[in-house]
Amino acid sequence: MIDFFHRQHYITHDGSSSFRLNDINEQFHSKYGALQESLHIYIHNGLNTFSDKSTLCILEMGFGTGLNALLTLAHQKERTIYYHTIEAYPLSLSEVKSLNYGTLFDEKYLQPFLEMHSDNNNERELSPNFYFKKRIERLQTSSLKRNFYDLVYFDAFSPTVQPELWEREIFAKILATMKTGGILVTYCAKGSVKRSIREAGFEVKAIPGALGKREMTCCVKK
Repeated sequence: MIDFFHRQHYITHDGSSSFRLNDINEQFHSKYGALQESLHIYIHNGLNTFSDKSTLCILEMGFGTGLNALLTLAHQKERTIYYHTIEAYPLSLSEVKSLNYGTLFDEKYLQPFLEMHSDNNNERELSPNFYFKKRIERLQTSSLKRNFYDLVYFDAFSPTVQPELWEREIFAKILATMKTGGILVTYCAKGSVKRSIREAGFEVKAIPGALGKREMTCCVKK
């Protein structure tokens, strides 16, 4: 059985923090750079595709270090954002404090970032018009709103580590939570995963991946 709490902090190639699972050498982020990976996948190919929307509802599967949420807050612009995330294995306070994200962003984001890690199961306005809620539970047993989310960040551990989270039934469940025209983005471009997503009802396309990966996957609810 994989020990998801046996984690080691390390610095990726772009200077940003991440963790790896010691037992199996699985990284939370790309070794080529946690920051560049999250920016490429979830901000440039996710959040920024909705530049014309004044209100955006986001679901993140796999909160991890909180980097995707922090980047979304930093790139909020004039939008109102409702950011909901699910995490089964949250970081400890000491692990959060070991992250160097505070040196990479304006210090005004530090307190909201710490609150993202400290407050669970309650929706709060962490910054003007940025509403955040983190649920400590497994996606398989989560009860999610239907036809609510515009954008999904799917950032679970790899199919090798958590194959149960990359099956058609999981993506069908997520599809039901999304609005028509909603987008799901993920780092994973494995053929079997794309087939599962397509069978769930999404339109699937491969696009260039972050540094170190040839492709990532972008999916649309039609």
